[in-house]
Amino acid sequence: MRKTSLLRFLLLSFVIFPVWSCQGQESVPEVQATKPDAESFGRLVHELSGKPGYFDTDNLISNESSYLHVIPQLESLDIRGGAYLGVGPDQNFSYIAHIKPSVAFIVDIRRDNMLTHLLYKALFELSDNRLDFLGHLFARQLDESLASKSTEWDVEQLMNAIEKAPLLEKQQTALHQKIKEKVISFGVDVSEKDLATIHRFHNEFITQGPDLRFTSHNRSPRAYYPTYEQLMSEEDIHGESASYLSNENLFQFLKQLHESDKIIPLMGNFAAPEAIPAIGAYLKKRGERVTSFYTSNVEYYLMYQGLYPAYLENLKQLPLAENSVIIRSYFNRFRSTHPLTVPGYASTQLLQYMETMIAHPNASYSDLIFEHFVPRE
Repeated sequence: MRKTSLLRFLLLSFVIFPVWSCQGQESVPEVQATKPDAESFGRLVHELSGKPGYFDTDNLISNESSYLHVIPQLESLDIRGGAYLGVGPDQNFSYIAHIKPSVAFIVDIRRDNMLTHLLYKALFELSDNRLDFLGHLFARQLDESLASKSTEWDVEQLMNAIEKAPLLEKQQTALHQKIKEKVISFGVDVSEKDLATIHRFHNEFITQGPDLRFTSHNRSPRAYYPTYEQLMSEEDIHGESASYLSNENLFQFLKQLHESDKIIPLMGNFAAPEAIPAIGAYLKKRGERVTSFYTSNVEYYLMYQGLYPAYLENLKQLPLAENSVIIRSYFNRFRSTHPLTVPGYASTQLLQYMETMIAHPNASYSDLIFEHFVPRE
């Protein structure tokens, strides 16, 4: 189961996005076929964001190998549509691709995470398919004849093609310029320093390739942290490939959301009276309800800092669907201390109904992990 101030307005209206169909795969649901102007996307990022803060990692990729184990459970509970909230880098894309929300907000205390998602948004919009996306992400020179074939490939075939492809040399400067222009076109207030950070993050992907791992500034790297390739090759609890690169339709759905400006990266502390309440007000005005909130293990830190009560108050500001869930990560460090822990994994993915969470304001972190989770059927 081993398988990351300049403004330009991009005025595009009534852009029609194709519906991709791959043999033997579910068709891509249509996303609203209009793209708001860049000014509105940039303004939304600004207006809904809170104050940035510090966390001791660039967090370009996840360290949660178990992140896909809950996909079948999300499907069996009919967690689908509505609004999605999440934190961190691109593991969110796999949840979004399966839940298929109408809008997604990625809320992270680090401004760098918002910049990472602007890089991803640029790459999605510049890429026609999964192989093209990986070619741009890792700056590889790909054989054009592979494009049509790759839509039917699995992750292993995609990664094999990337590993065999040479690095772009003369064209790499042009690629960086395309990404810079794309990021500026989104209308988000980014400085030259921000653009340099995006360039640095992209270079990390290029230099490390699919072997890139999660790293921290003040903590020793763990040998069990998965590589990018391993994360994309991971499976759900039933052994099915489930990352957002596992099939072309999942990728195309995300591409449509990005092109429709429906994946919105924000800065904010979960416990601060800014981002989450602002999202709540925005969704209420539009009649949307939250179906899912991926929190990783942020609640562990909120408990430790005494901020959990403020976080719960913020959750109460969100319009919730009846069966809305928290998607939570518990780091079991390879110990089989939880009934849902899968042997060989250092993390355990859990679901909890948000209604249950709000109803138990005095719960401990242990209660969240061991008492209030939704069992697997």
